[in-house]
Amino acid sequence: MATGEINVGLIGTKFMGKAHSNAYSTVGKFFDLPANPVLHSACGLDLQQVQALANKFGWQYSETDYKKLLRSGEIDLIDICTPNDFHSTIAVEAAKAGKHMVCEKPMARNASEAIQMYRAAHESGVINMMIFNYRFVPAIALAKKMIDNGKLGDIRHFNAVYYQDWLVDPSFPITWRHSKEISGSGSHGDMNAHTVDLARYLVGEFEAVTGDQRVFVKERPILGSNKKGDVNADDATSFIARFQNGAMGSFCATRMATGRKNFMRFELFGSKGSLSFNLERINELEYFDGMAAEDRQGFTTILVTEASHSYIESWWPPGHVIGWEHTFVHEISHLLTGIGQNKKVAPDFFDGVKCQIVLDAVARSSEDGKWITIEEFYRE
Repeated sequence: MATGEINVGLIGTKFMGKAHSNAYSTVGKFFDLPANPVLHSACGLDLQQVQALANKFGWQYSETDYKKLLRSGEIDLIDICTPNDFHSTIAVEAAKAGKHMVCEKPMARNASEAIQMYRAAHESGVINMMIFNYRFVPAIALAKKMIDNGKLGDIRHFNAVYYQDWLVDPSFPITWRHSKEISGSGSHGDMNAHTVDLARYLVGEFEAVTGDQRVFVKERPILGSNKKGDVNADDATSFIARFQNGAMGSFCATRMATGRKNFMRFELFGSKGSLSFNLERINELEYFDGMAAEDRQGFTTILVTEASHSYIESWWPPGHVIGWEHTFVHEISHLLTGIGQNKKVAPDFFDGVKCQIVLDAVARSSEDGKWITIEEFYRE
């Protein structure tokens, strides 16, 4: 690794590849880092598409064979943005090659693959990170601080929904996300992965879960033909949970929420107060202080744009809001700092495994129609 530089190899150059490319090209301009990223190589199956991304964001080289990135002695960090069925293979090979890694959620198609990734990274000693970018929303960082400082008292409820509507139309073409063989799960792994991680981050470990999964549209058109393909990955997954600290949880992820585009909202209710966050109002956190005088109680909206709030000092003056793309910049700054200082970062592959175990347990409970205890499920 060159002094003061971290050469990045990006594998997967579509939606998330674009978000990550923006983060790498932006982060050094706003955050003081021990080592700055170099956009070395971008890799994808479609060379023309890869070259278009490379030209737009400044990647030096375009590739279609990810193994070239792993063999390269110039690349320090592998960024995995592929469909889920490639995550485990790439991560294990990257660990053997001594590459630091960052991986998009969900970590893998199942917990078995996720554990293989974690063990490979742990044994090689490379820095590894999961992209759970909502941990890096300043308002959610404030929620974490308030919870840790006891502002809510004992947490009793964590309720979360993640709603999208891009699959409401049955004529929408089938994608890799509709195949359990490729994705592992549908809305569950794609969306509940975020809220499960936030629940672990804000509340604590899960004790048991029971859930329900549905495929509402069982066939979809195959793009470019007059045929249809079978859908076996869930359109929607709901579940309830018990946490080890006694709190209760409820979760719903669906791509069938007509009118909702990317609506993620959670509420926490505690013995001393409550918090509520809505991704569509990303710069705000609602807080109810149950310890305030009765005649002054009510939910307060905190505008999380002060220099005293996490990450904000690197951006704009108070009140000048930030957006969804900034969460990736924050997380990548954390990762690059960890690599530059040779220190572990969080969320890492351990967090990815813990999240994946909960996701798998929910899927099992939907099949078995009963509560699944996380500890017993993990032992299997």
